[in-house]
Amino acid sequence: MNTKDSLLADSEILQFTDKVGLTLDKEFEHLQVNFFKGFVFLPEMAIHFGSFYATNDFTRLTATSAISDGIGFIFHNIFEVDGICDPDKSNRIATSPYVRIFPYSISQKISFAKDTWVTHVSISISAGYLKNFLKEESDHFQFLFDNTHSFWIEELMTDDILRTVNEIVKKEEPGSMKSFYYKIKAMELLFYLFESLRKRQNAGSVKLSHKEIDAVYRVRDKIVSSLSQSSSIEELKQIAGMNELKLRRIFTQVFGMGIYDYYQHLRMKEAARLLREENVSVSEAGFQMGFENLGHFTKVFEKHIGMKPKKYVQSFRSTNTKLIVRNEG
Repeated sequence: MNTKDSLLADSEILQFTDKVGLTLDKEFEHLQVNFFKGFVFLPEMAIHFGSFYATNDFTRLTATSAISDGIGFIFHNIFEVDGICDPDKSNRIATSPYVRIFPYSISQKISFAKDTWVTHVSISISAGYLKNFLKEESDHFQFLFDNTHSFWIEELMTDDILRTVNEIVKKEEPGSMKSFYYKIKAMELLFYLFESLRKRQNAGSVKLSHKEIDAVYRVRDKIVSSLSQSSSIEELKQIAGMNELKLRRIFTQVFGMGIYDYYQHLRMKEAARLLREENVSVSEAGFQMGFENLGHFTKVFEKHIGMKPKKYVQSFRSTNTKLIVRNEG
């Protein structure tokens, strides 16, 4: 990214934060901005998205803004950055993707590691506006509308969320009514997120401390680090520094499913990626994920992905063929 483009992106960020009443405390000392776009619809909501590179380890605190009862929705590292010319890119790390929800009324720490690329779509929305928008469905998400409650929720990415995020970021923007377009797309993205959250039971039921949140993320990181072999509950208890009952309760509250189900879901997501992007065979995908029995792998894959592995392969190959034919036509 050249100096002119970088200065333009920095200027757009400052204009956006000024409109929503946020202040940046030396963030530019730690970040190289690749691109940034922001749209403000005060007092109800705002959306911004972009990508940047962290040159140092640092932590920033979220803060209140002009959206006084705001709830934050962060779609982090879900899309890849296009067009980056970086000879050292192989030595730089992309942090793990996540979808996270938290109240702005309670400051949250967001940590950035040196030499990591970060992409995001962030939506800030008034709790009152969101509750009115949800109408009768709002009863299922009451924990979001209690500003005294320290909830922290992370949701797994769905295909609809992935598609909509990429449409927001990569699809050519309209020539007119840009703000209107991005507001509609923001609400579409929230629709798919809430459609997924709707399946949860008792989400956000207990107030969490930063110490508990940090502990449960250490457990999550351990699970993610070895998808081909599960970690024992004894090992995870030791990492978290809490008893099994408390660990299972907090993990389910934050991530929406139990420890083992979460492990299996990520395992099958990786298997699906291997089938889709690495073009491996079904048996090889199962083997790489630690399965010795192909029938068992097929059963678990169908439970978490919604179809058997062979049918999954056929489905995305059929979609790609149709796209090629349409483009050639």
